[in-house]
Amino acid sequence: MKDKLVDMLKEVGALKFGEFVLSSGKKSNVYVDIKTACTYPEILRIIAKLMAEKVRGIDFDKIACIELGGVPLAVALSLETGKPYVIFRKEKKSYGVGGDLIGNVKQGERIVVVEDVTTTGKSANSVVRRVEERGGKVVAVLTVVDRNEGARELIPNLIPIVELRELLENI
Repeated sequence: MKDKLVDMLKEVGALKFGEFVLSSGKKSNVYVDIKTACTYPEILRIIAKLMAEKVRGIDFDKIACIELGGVPLAVALSLETGKPYVIFRKEKKSYGVGGDLIGNVKQGERIVVVEDVTTTGKSANSVVRRVEERGGKVVAVLTVVDRNEGARELIPNLIPIVELRELLENI
């Protein structure tokens, strides 16, 4: 199934070449657009199944993500596992109920964080930190694609579905 995902990501143009500035601030000549890839139901379904396989055997209560790229992943994994999810906003909002969290994290809850792409791991780590600030315990961090540029050093419990080098093979 992983090979099928790699092929489908390439087919839909999720792998882009040019000059890009990543959310980490790093510059790269390769961009992996998981956000757009997730607009294809079959790709999202495969990602959810692969993520569910990776967390099989891990005891957890909820899924957490950061907007925007993590939202479809959290929803899909929630549907696949039956676990509820929470969404962290990049910034607190000042209207409505305010805050930076949709849903809630309770003291002692075991959380799996999902991320679309990890480079340095700073974005995923911000979710880990916010979960812990609310009393939760992050038991794993799943990423669809790890670029292998430092995220594992920052997040020791990082579990990638695919590594960038696998996407670059046979191009």
